[in-house]
Amino acid sequence: MTTPHTPPPPPARPRLGVFKFASCDGCQLTLLDCEDELLGLAAELEVVHFAEASSGAGPGPYDLVLVEGSVSTPEHIDRIRRVRSEARHLVTIGACATAGGVQALRNNADVGAYLSTVYARPDYIATLATSTPVSAHVPVDFELRGCPIDRGQLVEVITAFLAGRKPGIPNHSVCFACKRRGAVCVTVAHGTPCLGPATHAGCGALCPAYGRGCYGCFGPADTTNLPALVPLLRRDGMTGEDVGRFLHTFNTAAFAAVEERGPGTTDPEGAG
Repeated sequence: MTTPHTPPPPPARPRLGVFKFASCDGCQLTLLDCEDELLGLAAELEVVHFAEASSGAGPGPYDLVLVEGSVSTPEHIDRIRRVRSEARHLVTIGACATAGGVQALRNNADVGAYLSTVYARPDYIATLATSTPVSAHVPVDFELRGCPIDRGQLVEVITAFLAGRKPGIPNHSVCFACKRRGAVCVTVAHGTPCLGPATHAGCGALCPAYGRGCYGCFGPADTTNLPALVPLLRRDGMTGEDVGRFLHTFNTAAFAAVEERGPGTTDPEGAG
């Protein structure tokens, strides 16, 4: 007589949490836009907390946490520390989480003046004088750049986590991506101002491929020389004010940090 055999329970899937701070939700939407890959990822991960996708909000701990958005309020500081304490691995996604985002334009301005201009009762608003990346407050295991992030790169980061390896995210500039794509250099051919030589790859050289200069959506490349690029931008018709506005958009704080460090420096965070 044989004894009935009870199969062992399936191994627990890694627990995923997705959290938002000061941001537009675009990078979270990139995860939902993964389409064909989404079902496969959902089969490998237990999505415990993801307000953009579900009203369910399961507690930690989490094996992997994706964080979108910058730290811009006192409450954000407390919350990101709590999220970090519950996360085995924490990955920041997007320009807001990795560089402070567009809202970091206020870092060198009078925030009080902004509040009194925008809000009828500024005394109701609790905000910080600066908008800072998550890495300024807690340890971060990997930074995925972009405004918004690239879908393929996001899938690579999650897949690398599941496989227990380092994500294969390129460290080179957009110029390298232009060469691989076979795109004509808009600066050489047409005198179009372009931040491609100083910008981290990730978009597939989208704008240059359509005859437009790079806008720096993915932030500064790991090793870049902004002082050498500025004369080229001036040569192509930009004034000093134009150059400043060109650099101070999605990744204003990140480009400002490169300017302060000087030419030929490497990103101290070593992020992909």
